[in-house]
Order: sequence, then structure tokens, then C-alpha cells
Amino acid sequence: MHILVTGANGFVGSAVLSRLQQDTQYVASGTVRRPVTGQTSARVYPVGDIGSSTDWSEALKEVDVVVHLAARAHVLKDSVTDPLAEFRRVNVDGAVALASQAISRGVKRFVFISSIGVNGNLTHEAPFTECSIPAPHADYATSKLEAENALKSMVEGSGMELVIIRPPLVYAENAPGNFRRLLKLVSIGIPLPFGMVQNLRSMVALENLVDFIVTCAIHPDAANQTFLISDAEDLSIGDTIRLLGKGMNKKSIMLPVPPELLGFTMGLVGKKSMYTQLCGSLQVDASKAGKLLGWSAPVTAQKALVDVGRKFKSSAK
Repeated sequence: MHILVTGANGFVGSAVLSRLQQDTQYVASGTVRRPVTGQTSARVYPVGDIGSSTDWSEALKEVDVVVHLAARAHVLKDSVTDPLAEFRRVNVDGAVALASQAISRGVKRFVFISSIGVNGNLTHEAPFTECSIPAPHADYATSKLEAENALKSMVEGSGMELVIIRPPLVYAENAPGNFRRLLKLVSIGIPLPFGMVQNLRSMVALENLVDFIVTCAIHPDAANQTFLISDAEDLSIGDTIRLLGKGMNKKSIMLPVPPELLGFTMGLVGKKSMYTQLCGSLQVDASKAGKLLGWSAPVTAQKALVDVGRKFKSSAK
């Protein structure tokens, strides 16, 4: 089976491609936007800018399954005039162009990595499920939902199967964004103002997400399904910090700051989204993956977070 991974030099894409290349039952290849210095693999194809006119033909030769990870993701300081239009150009038009060319090449399955942001950015009374009404909270999530809908319409009657995966925050020692900031704060060892935050968040370790993506690429019962995925262990920000600190051999000290005051203060300094991601509750019910595919996370959240802390400390030396 030949599996193509787009975004092969990204945070998740590089891990998926590496996992597949280690397994002799697969032929694994990848795409990147532009050649990577020192890249020696003959199976990594530069495709240029991603949009409606991207030519994927060379990369799609003899491919059975496409895992589409390449995307315009969260941009902290966006300089474009119309961010939503730019997200749509890459995430919607680019995905549609790839899927169209994949269908014409006879690709059997298209695995699309979406985002839990399609469902929303907070839960209150119940976890999100695959049946929850979408409520995207940001331009990125809006573009992912639009891509999902466009792909569903495109593959109907085409003979190509579609699998959609909506992961929450993905973490590892080399994770980007707010999780990297959290790792740095924990490593410094300063007191953090999360002592009164009683949230619960679903996250997914990179190792677990990679395993699930590979499962969805090959499992017959994954065809034409949408999955929410997580470690299946919801933790508070305090729990997360303590486990990361344990891996770093750092004692975690958390100050009892009222969440309302913390949110207000972070909003004043332009960090409202960071407060929501770290301190708000976002729970997902990932039981469908187990019931339908027999999948369970290879590593527990508690072990994964300790390992991440340990690896982050080692990499900083």
C-alpha cells in the first residue's frame, strides 16, 4: 500500500511520514511546499504554493491513500488583509484540488485532518461528539469545516473514500504555539497563576494521533466516517503543568488567582485566546474510534506528558 502524506515537514506530517517509513508493509511518500535543505529522500515531492492550481500529479503516482495534513494553520500575527480568504485559498481550495486530482488518479482513500475547532472552542455541559452541531470559532476552523463539506460532496459517488479526523490540541516536546509557551514557563520553574482553575481539557499526544491516522488510512471500517480523537483522559491545566514538571524534575507552584481575574488580565495584554486554550474546558467524546475501529491510545496522557517534559528538558541542554 502506497500512502502519501502532505505537509511532510510539518509538526504532525513529519511524524506520520516517519512512522510509515519505519513499517515495511507500506510505501510512504510525502509532499512539501518547497525543497528542504539536506532532504535526501527521493519520495518527498515539492509542490509549491497550495491552492486551486497546485499540481499534485507527480506526487500522486501509484498512490493508494492520501493523508492530507498540509494547511494554513493558526497564524499568531497575521499580516494578510483578508485572513479568512487566505485560509480558504489554502485549506479549502487546496484540499479540493488535491482530492479532485486524487480521484482522477484512482486513489482509494483520502484522510483529511481537520480540527476540533470545527465544533467550537469551549464545552460547557457535555463533551463534543461527532453528532455535535458545528460551531467554528475562528477563521481557521471555518475554513476546515468548509473543506470538510466540499470534500464530502466531491467524493460522493466517486469511488474514493473519505475519512475526517478532528483532533484537539496536539502535544509533544516540539509542539508549536501555546503549548510550546507552556513548556517554557514550566521549565523556568516560576509560580504560575492557575491554582484556582478547575477546567477539563481533552488533548492528544502526537504519538497517539499518529497511530490513529495510520489506523484510519488502512482500517476498512473507517471509510466515509468522521472521528473526534483524544487521549481519552481529560486533565486540568494544573494537572498538565504538574505532569510536565515531573518530567522536567521541576516543582510546580501555582498561585490561587481567580479565573475571572486571570482571564481579564490576559485579555488586556492580548492573550485572550491563550487563556481560553489553557484555562477553558474543551472535552471530546472519542469513544466512536474504539467502538468502530477497536482503537485505543497506545500511551496514556499521564505518561505522555511526563515524557514530553523529560524530552523537552533534554533538548534544551
